[in-house]
Amino acid sequence: QVQLLESGGGSVQAGGSLRLSCSSDTDISKSCVAWFRQRPGEARDRLATIDGRDQTTYADSAKGRFTISRDNAKRILYLQMDDLMPEDSGMYYCAKDRRWGIYSCQRPASDYDYWGQGTQVAVSS
Repeated sequence: QVQLLESGGGSVQAGGSLRLSCSSDTDISKSCVAWFRQRPGEARDRLATIDGRDQTTYADSAKGRFTISRDNAKRILYLQMDDLMPEDSGMYYCAKDRRWGIYSCQRPASDYDYWGQGTQVAVSS
């Protein structure tokens, strides 16, 4: 049983920043790991991914403002969010694919195997 635990969410005014963390009890360096956002009543949207070759991808809404990174030794995944906007509000989840050697991480939420409990982000105007 792989456990992921998000933290770092909160309330912030537009233009502010937050840094989300996702702690894993297993290695995160060799597989796809990702951040998703879900708004009430909507599907989970993929925002950022990083693969075992350290290549990253971003959704258009995140590119230029969000940065995904990880500390492999500490087994922590990060999402640095800058210049936040009200539309960035939602529940943020980290997710991990159990498979190694996968270098195409732009896949739907259903393809990811392990999920954290989520951390809430609220951006006010």
